[in-house]
Amino acid sequence: MRYAETGFNLEIDLTRGNIERVETDPKLTELHLGGLGTNAKILWDRVPPETEPFSPDNLLIFSAGLLVGTPAIGCNRTIVSTYSPQTLLMAYSMMGGFWAPELKYAGYDKVIFRGKSTNLIYVWINNDKVEIRDASHLKGKGAGETAELIRQELKEPNAQVAAIGLAGENRVYMASIEQGRSSASRLGIGAVMGDKGIKAIAVRGTKDINIARPAEFMELCNDVLKYIQVRSEKPVPGVMPILAGLGSPAEMKLVDEEWHTQNFMWGNSRERKKDYWNKEIEEKWKETQESVRTRLISCYNCPMKCGALISVPGISTYMMKCFSKLTYTMAAFSDLDFGFRIAQRATEYGVDGFSTPQVMAFGLELYEAGILTDQDMAGMPSDNEGRFYWLLDRIVRREGIGDVLANGTHWAAQQIGKGAEAYAHNNIKKHEQLPLKLGMLNPVYFLMYSTGEKINITQIEGQFPQAPFPTMEEREDFVKDWIQVPDEKFKQYLLDWELRGERSNPYYPTVEMSCDIVDWMERMHYIDDALGMCAGLSSFPLKPPYHIHNYPAFISSATGMDIDEGNLWEITTRNRTLVRAINVRRGLRRIDEKPPEDHWKKRFPELEEKLLDAYYKFKGWDHQGIPTKESLQELDLAYVAEDLEQRGIIKNEQS
Repeated sequence: MRYAETGFNLEIDLTRGNIERVETDPKLTELHLGGLGTNAKILWDRVPPETEPFSPDNLLIFSAGLLVGTPAIGCNRTIVSTYSPQTLLMAYSMMGGFWAPELKYAGYDKVIFRGKSTNLIYVWINNDKVEIRDASHLKGKGAGETAELIRQELKEPNAQVAAIGLAGENRVYMASIEQGRSSASRLGIGAVMGDKGIKAIAVRGTKDINIARPAEFMELCNDVLKYIQVRSEKPVPGVMPILAGLGSPAEMKLVDEEWHTQNFMWGNSRERKKDYWNKEIEEKWKETQESVRTRLISCYNCPMKCGALISVPGISTYMMKCFSKLTYTMAAFSDLDFGFRIAQRATEYGVDGFSTPQVMAFGLELYEAGILTDQDMAGMPSDNEGRFYWLLDRIVRREGIGDVLANGTHWAAQQIGKGAEAYAHNNIKKHEQLPLKLGMLNPVYFLMYSTGEKINITQIEGQFPQAPFPTMEEREDFVKDWIQVPDEKFKQYLLDWELRGERSNPYYPTVEMSCDIVDWMERMHYIDDALGMCAGLSSFPLKPPYHIHNYPAFISSATGMDIDEGNLWEITTRNRTLVRAINVRRGLRRIDEKPPEDHWKKRFPELEEKLLDAYYKFKGWDHQGIPTKESLQELDLAYVAEDLEQRGIIKNEQS
């Protein structure tokens, strides 16, 4: 009997219309756990590095993490993996909600798509019965509308539906996969879904998930619930509101947005709307937000209520989470009501709420600079908000200039030319980043931005505070019950930290400390992404209920595997290294690992090179960021070393 996982994947060949239920190898669970780890193993084994994202040979994998469907609090993530049309590297994006638990209850750990359908289809998974159905009547429909129409058609109101909108159908590089309470939106995975001809995947499951030691597991779950209550009664003082408590950034609760409006350079991240925030605006935003917020809601088996149902007069009710309320609002330097309205349309279209506003602002910057002309923008309204609506519609339909902008700022700039490249300045590895523009370089964040395979800071950061606490009393209070640290040295790091190194080291944290901190934060995300755990209860917040010390007990009692902290650390290192090897095999090198030049006002080029050198060595990689043969062999990845050696990527002398 398999515990925690079902032991079966659903393989669907869209070209042939073939559906198979395939038993999985339990050895892979021991090596990679599940979720992102086993997704990476499948992509490495089955998709050659020369495969284009829109090739029939590319795979699209929907995976429920190892602990999804168990009583583990907040464990509900779907991990979607493929190759990105935007970065050309491995894409993995997570969504919460209810879809992944439903898949596990239907009897599957993953759904793996290969090939392409000649017609638009949707897949209906109803326990053991799986069908490929015609979706021609859903062509052009919004993502939320599609989900509701499918539930009506199936006469199954409890079906969980992941769907694309018009953007995915038209292979827009920022296309998302929408799923009721959450979305998998980064790196263009919705475009791959549309390219394969999949409009939606509906799933309904009524089976059980087996737990190896249920009494022990339930006790651990109850401990998490108790800890959440304790943390809710004692928020961390002296940090921005979204970090004071637990959960994904609970933006739908938060109304004081001074930090986010004043420390981010919105639009296309070039200019800050100085002194935008004041008490009058705060009151106006509060009134707007509370008037449209129907109720706060949670994902499956989670008490945190990080999202909200939004009901704006004149448009249909939709779900909003995280920073989407800000990204459209501040890209246009408009008010919150505009942000809520355009976000609803964008959600139905199925586009990424981080990249898309920046792409629209980028297009308008080029127009104002004379690089795009009146002919390019023919028909665009003259008012500010109207221009954003107009551009959004053109992008998702790939009409006119929208056909160029639909490929994201990097590729659009290459195509437009005439100096447009200088305006595509907020990318890492061809992917738009959060529009942060801060003061002096932070060594920890430099490394996270540069080296993260997720290519998205919100899936790398957490655990360690973003800035030191002002007083030693606050620091000592923070560390005294900081049970989550994997090593006591992190407490000393925090106690010694100076805001800008005024008294001693101008580059504090030091290079060595930065490597330690980034490695810890990164590994916790890799654990979550293998288990299907929400980062808001583990890797993202300060002092979370799930951490390196209790995760082994959760995994052991759920699966029956004998695992301790050392084993878990090794597994996450293996998964992280495998994802790095996949991207290296597709061409990733050191030259690609640099944040935007204007990301910080004050940069230290020599330090940045030292940071990369030290971090690569710390991770067992060479000077180019390529895992060494020795480190791969130590991680039971000898087959990866052999492949990279045969391709001439790993050489006898590392360089």
